[in-house]
Order: sequence, then structure tokens, then C-alpha cells
Amino acid sequence: MSTVLEKAKSHMRDKIGAGLKGPIAVPEWETEVYYKPATTFHQESKVIELQQAGKTVEALVQTLINRALDKDGKHIFRMADKQDLMRGVDPAVILRIISDMNDEEMYDGENLEEVALKN
Repeated sequence: MSTVLEKAKSHMRDKIGAGLKGPIAVPEWETEVYYKPATTFHQESKVIELQQAGKTVEALVQTLINRALDKDGKHIFRMADKQDLMRGVDPAVILRIISDMNDEEMYDGENLEEVALKN
């Protein structure tokens, strides 16, 4: 295996193993959301697929499912929750959580959807 590939893999392990970020306070849900500072292409493949198909809302919900964790690092939502999240949850809250997960430097006040889909 190439030395560069080993270094690249080690870098990603370090990013993912850096611990949880957050919490993001979600008073509407009476909870806090944590997340990892990075995700892999494997984890985000469904988000990318949905985005390329023009299914922006579904991609945002998928991002929430992929990234939202409790304080113990366990996923808050499951794939089975997707339809409920899309149909019965305030989209503004979902967008706020996803935007808080992203680097504030990337958000200019106008590009929330674009920034949210990057993670």
C-alpha cells in the first residue's frame, strides 16, 4: 500500500476519532445534538446521490440522520424515521441544526442549502 494512502487514511482516522462536537441546543425538541467533525464518502454516498437527483429536502434530512448523535455518540435518528422527519418536523429546525454542524466561516447568510449539503 502506498505511503501517501496510508497517511491519507491515518488523517481521516484522526479526524473521525477526534471526538464529538457540539452540543447544538435544540430547545424545540428539548434536546442537544452532537456530531462528528467529519464523515466519509461511504457515509455520505446517499446524500450525494439524492442531491444529484435534485432531491434537496431529502438530502438535508439524510444529512441529519447521518450526523445527529446523542452525547454517547449514538445516532438519534434511524432510516426508518426519514418520512416522519420529512413530513412532520419543522424544516427550519432541521436546517438550523445542519447549518450549526457546518463551519460558520462557510455560511454567508445566503447559501444555507449549499453549505448544508456539503456536510
